[in-house]
Amino acid sequence: MEKKTQEQIYVQDGDRETGVVMEAPPSSFWRRILKKIELKSEVENGRRSNPDLDPVPPEGRHWTARHYALFWISDNVSVSGFRTAASIMDVGLSWRMALLCVALANLLAGMIVTLNGLVGCDYRIPFSIQARASYGYYLSYLMVLMRCIVGIFWYVVDTYTGAECVQSMLYAIWPSFRNVPNTLPQSANINTQFMTAYVIYFVTMLPFHYVGIHKVKWLFLLKTVATFIVGFGLMGWMINSVGVSNTALFNQGNTVHGSAFRWVFLNSFYSNLGGFTTLMVNAPDYSRYAVRRRSTFTTLFAVPFTATLVTFMGVVVAAGSKVMYGTILWDPLQVVDKWTSRGGRAAAFFCALSFYFSQLGLNIAANSLASANDMNAIWPKYINLRRGQFIAAFLGGWVLTPWNILTSAPAFLNFMSGYSIWLGPLCAVLVSDYFIVHRQKYDVNELYKFGGIYNYRWGFNWRAFAAFTIGWVPLLPGFIPTVSSGITASSGLTHLYDLGFFYGFGAAMLSYSVLCYFFPAKETYVETAVYPDDMTSRDIEDISSEGVFGDKGQISE
Repeated sequence: MEKKTQEQIYVQDGDRETGVVMEAPPSSFWRRILKKIELKSEVENGRRSNPDLDPVPPEGRHWTARHYALFWISDNVSVSGFRTAASIMDVGLSWRMALLCVALANLLAGMIVTLNGLVGCDYRIPFSIQARASYGYYLSYLMVLMRCIVGIFWYVVDTYTGAECVQSMLYAIWPSFRNVPNTLPQSANINTQFMTAYVIYFVTMLPFHYVGIHKVKWLFLLKTVATFIVGFGLMGWMINSVGVSNTALFNQGNTVHGSAFRWVFLNSFYSNLGGFTTLMVNAPDYSRYAVRRRSTFTTLFAVPFTATLVTFMGVVVAAGSKVMYGTILWDPLQVVDKWTSRGGRAAAFFCALSFYFSQLGLNIAANSLASANDMNAIWPKYINLRRGQFIAAFLGGWVLTPWNILTSAPAFLNFMSGYSIWLGPLCAVLVSDYFIVHRQKYDVNELYKFGGIYNYRWGFNWRAFAAFTIGWVPLLPGFIPTVSSGITASSGLTHLYDLGFFYGFGAAMLSYSVLCYFFPAKETYVETAVYPDDMTSRDIEDISSEGVFGDKGQISE
């Protein structure tokens, strides 16, 4: 006689009158834990999603043009924004060329962010779902994982900077905090003062991860207003105190000329663009909350304008610091730390507090939310946006220990900026697939299915993988010497790396379009775009009338 398992007994002994089948209890401790943390998801029944991964319903679309402008303005108005010109001028460019480099890089970044974000406006989906249409169901997981890792590592950097803001606030409130003795060993790479500031920043940041990105629009307004007041205040105070028009920093011209100047400019352009590639890739994560398509177009102006303005503020403050303190201080926190009078400490606290909110918003928008969206797509049965943000926080904040990583800061930061050799081609395939290959016509329901039309063969779109590979492999020899001092590359390979984004993005976009033209995946083409079922007729009319890249087709019933 066949022995029945516990699961079979429960299935057979369900409620026979109503037809309800009882579910067997988990048979092991680990399975009970997993069952306990399960979300209300649709991983079975041919669909892999949960409410945070689904298309945003109409009641969740609250972001207007003003909100997007504030979002991107607040992203640029930060401590790192003040420091931008430092690395450019350090390699031989004048402050004017530094501003031009920043302006052009952010203008291009704003265009690509807006372009790739339109799929989020149209279909209300995040990047992790968008990637399935071009890369295939399972290959998209590799791309999502890459983006997730980058987000967590940048979380490390921005959390460290946020702790510096808290440390400056503590200096302002309690001057004696500067004299707190260190009780940690030198091998820890962190002292007691900074560990205290770090814990405070981390604990005060956690509640904002709980709230959710679509409910913290006020945070971006607060940090934009506060940091602009501080930025203009610092610049005005410095000009009033010492005057900066004839300082050595402002009189410094280019120290490189000819062909060397052109390659230095391109390399600086690429470096400034590199930090934005993460936001280019996951632009749909934010645009999916837009009230209508045109709401996101303020990105085109907000990104380059504010980046250039904040960079100029940084140049003015740095130039004045040379006159006032005898050394160039590119970090505004180092400037306010020198305000030790009673009134000066009050001003220093307000400045550091505004930069604290700036780092807080930046870390949520650019890092934790992006990583949470990615983890949500990989494990939708157990991770949603809220859980994903907390996981990213603890991984980036404590497992990776930023004070240890940043002890080799130059190599690490070069690696993070150079990561765009992968993210640039990744983004190019997404843009090409949506606007050129599929002509903005997706079937949103198929994107959520295991064996849907975007599965390709075995969940792998070889065209996308080939284009992605063509975009980054030739750049690798030029990238490696930037993170390893013992390796050199020829001038030709180095110059190709200086053109990294242009080559990587352009080559991947062109090769993917060509491959899809000659070897089309016809099963993925739809005659009529299928938008989310809950999209209202008014939204549909907005999309049809505001489309700038061609007709959208009619909405399927």
